[in-house]
Amino acid sequence: MNLFGVAALSGRLRHRWFGSMLAAACCGLGLLPCVIGAAQAQGVAAAEPVAAPAERDMAQWLERMRSAPCHRSYAGTFVVLSANGAMSSARIWHACDGQRQMERVESLSGTPRTVFRRDDEVRTFLPQQRIVRADRRDAVGLFPPVPPVSGTSVGQFYVSRLMGQERVAGFVADVVWFKPVDTLRFGYRLWSERDTGLAVKLQTLAPDGRVLEQAAFSELDLNAPVQVDQLSRLMDATAGYKLIAPPVVKTTAKEEGWTLRQPVAGFVPVSCHRRAVSMADDAPSVLQCLYSDGLASVSLFLEPFDPQHHPARPQISGMGATQLLAQRVAPDMWVTAVGEVPLSTLRLFAGQLERLR
Repeated sequence: MNLFGVAALSGRLRHRWFGSMLAAACCGLGLLPCVIGAAQAQGVAAAEPVAAPAERDMAQWLERMRSAPCHRSYAGTFVVLSANGAMSSARIWHACDGQRQMERVESLSGTPRTVFRRDDEVRTFLPQQRIVRADRRDAVGLFPPVPPVSGTSVGQFYVSRLMGQERVAGFVADVVWFKPVDTLRFGYRLWSERDTGLAVKLQTLAPDGRVLEQAAFSELDLNAPVQVDQLSRLMDATAGYKLIAPPVVKTTAKEEGWTLRQPVAGFVPVSCHRRAVSMADDAPSVLQCLYSDGLASVSLFLEPFDPQHHPARPQISGMGATQLLAQRVAPDMWVTAVGEVPLSTLRLFAGQLERLR
């Protein structure tokens, strides 16, 4: 598979929605109208004075935002805007019955598609092609991307600071800045709805403070009558579609003969899978190993080097907060590193890759 094939695969498999928020699992759905310029520094218009929010440490802020979708059904329109002007939007329906979480995300821009997620099961409906692509991935939460990750402490690598309160989509939200303590990761500014804790807006910040990517609700109903069973029936309505489910085998980097000589500070292994790139019997597979520090994540895709498809020189690209580095490792392997981290972090990951056998 060539560089663009792996890049496309990484787009489908990333854990965060679009660009920063919706991409992979949703194959490019979309996400909210966001203002650049003065709004990049200040966000939305200031809210009317309200009671001061309770003081929380970083772990408490993250836990509040992580648990909010488990206690509330909602629907809204979401938009992602990159610093280069690229914008995508989607309509989101979210339901939770206390045990199961479900989401339906319908693209409002780009190729028509609807993505359903039921815990760790994902189905992407492509109506123009009459195809449903099925996949499974570890249930790491939906929005925002703050899954609990064992083996690392977010508080060691970010410090939180309450910046005040602002209004987003008509709701008052606490604005929290997660500032990295080193240069291996970007910073984040998160808007947490005051009453529920739901994250309603996110900015990914470069080291110089520039907004690399912004995602937010433009319209939100926190009392939407969305039911898990209703979404589940829609997800299972595959009649008239061709169901495609490329094989996925759970594994580890060590079992596949790979390791990092030295761990990248704060990033720990989260999952590792070998995935077929198509349904063909002789389809090649690619190894994807995911690492996270609890906020940022990096995926390493490993495949045999093919001089007919892979370029001789390393390849670099970036869009918004997402960076990509692809290069040859060992004499016969090719790695594509993708993540919402500085390019130097991807170089560090690629440079630490070592073959065990």
